[in-house]
Amino acid sequence: MEEDFYASLKLKSGEEIFARVAPSEEEDRTILILSNPICISEVKTKSGLMGYKVEPWLKTSREDMFIVDMDNVITMSECNDPEMMVLHQQFVHDTGEGIGSSKINKRMGYIANVNDAKEILEKIYKNSNTKS
Repeated sequence: MEEDFYASLKLKSGEEIFARVAPSEEEDRTILILSNPICISEVKTKSGLMGYKVEPWLKTSREDMFIVDMDNVITMSECNDPEMMVLHQQFVHDTGEGIGSSKINKRMGYIANVNDAKEILEKIYKNSNTKS
């Protein structure tokens, strides 16, 4: 098969995704290996400017590679648009940098780990029982 390429895909489920695609022949079927698939939607600001919102295809997964059977694809269009490719590469770069790159702190909402929280709550409970 050919080398991997950027493409827009329309799935039978109705989802539209953009990804780096590597086709592969497996037994008697064609599968697509999708690298960092994303969903892109146009957004309009209050001032009337148009922009793009980029989100991961599967928001509950940290995986970056997915396998899709070609039978689940309605259509696929190879993309040579440099803007779309840069948008995808920037998303991949940003998500790769974001994972584990910053330490969680109280300002972000982190209060304590489970063991520390348990100790604090037990102290509060014991102190409230001794005062009654």
